[in-house]
Amino acid sequence: MAGRIKADNVLMLFLVFVPITLVLEYFLHASPTVLFVSSAVAIIPLAGLMGKATEMLAERVGAGLGGLLNATFGNAAELIIAIFALRAGLYDLVKASLTGSIIGNVLLVFGLSAVLGGLKHPRQSFNRTAANLGATMLLLSAVGLVVPAVFHFIQESEGPAAIAEGSLSLEISIVLIICYGLSLVFSLRTHGHLYAGGHSEVEAVARHGEAVPDESHVWSAKRAMLMLVGAATFVGWMSEILVGGAEEAAHSLGMNEVFVGVIVVALVGNAAEHSTAVLVALKNKMDLSLQIAVGSSVQIALFIAPLLVLLSYVIAPQPMDLVFTELEVVAVAISVLVIGQISDDGETHWMEGALLLGVYVILGLAFFNLA
Repeated sequence: MAGRIKADNVLMLFLVFVPITLVLEYFLHASPTVLFVSSAVAIIPLAGLMGKATEMLAERVGAGLGGLLNATFGNAAELIIAIFALRAGLYDLVKASLTGSIIGNVLLVFGLSAVLGGLKHPRQSFNRTAANLGATMLLLSAVGLVVPAVFHFIQESEGPAAIAEGSLSLEISIVLIICYGLSLVFSLRTHGHLYAGGHSEVEAVARHGEAVPDESHVWSAKRAMLMLVGAATFVGWMSEILVGGAEEAAHSLGMNEVFVGVIVVALVGNAAEHSTAVLVALKNKMDLSLQIAVGSSVQIALFIAPLLVLLSYVIAPQPMDLVFTELEVVAVAISVLVIGQISDDGETHWMEGALLLGVYVILGLAFFNLA
């Protein structure tokens, strides 16, 4: 617990970039590249505060509702960033950030967790049934990405075909959201025992015979809710500045827009959650680490992505479809296959984590070198 508090304190030091970004934007009128970098750093601790507030709120309302809160707010920072990009009509950036979140959680987060946890604990195990369900749901998400892409390439992308693509994406989005809702019923109600390792920090620590965290470190429900709303407000503010400078920043830094979305924006939105997965892996709690990594990817694919499609009909210049690029589809498919293979035996070690990181680097290089 002391390590977690220390990590949180270090993360909060980066909150200084919130006022710095506001000064750069409204008083110094800095370049879009400077604003992009500053706002990106500012979002990281704000996302951490949102995650902390959600965790504390979950402690107060119980495991069932707490799990639902985590499902709702776990990827709130990524959703807020995507909404502002959607309003600006940056569809490629939105899709790239979704792809980056999916592969980043599966390959980078769980890979780093397995490496660091495996160096401390030679053999780490987790619940095979829960892990295989997560891998299966990711496979469904891959289907949801592959089908619109295949449909796009076998049909002409003009006239009625383009209209059909939009309609197909909307219909697939509804199916994905329904499947995500059913997964919540499965994990929170009918088969909650499979996910016992991920309900709350207090329960997880107690089950492993460690000291229960001091109650003074648990916020009141009112404080947690105020912190959640306040952090979300500033994330929205910073996201608007970040999105405004994304295109010019990508050009001036020698990066393409897809790479910015897949790697940079995805890392910014997930940084705080990444640290949590690594910390619990170091405590030999791979069930919780795997649930954070795979569960977050499932949430992005089955809830956030289709939700953005639905929102695009209201807030965007035109509706967004689910037609991702060939490389994005391949990246998600590879990630699903790899995590399915690793989760099949119910245990992991540092070498498997190193291989996951290797795959992530290879895909990152491919996105960076896109024309």
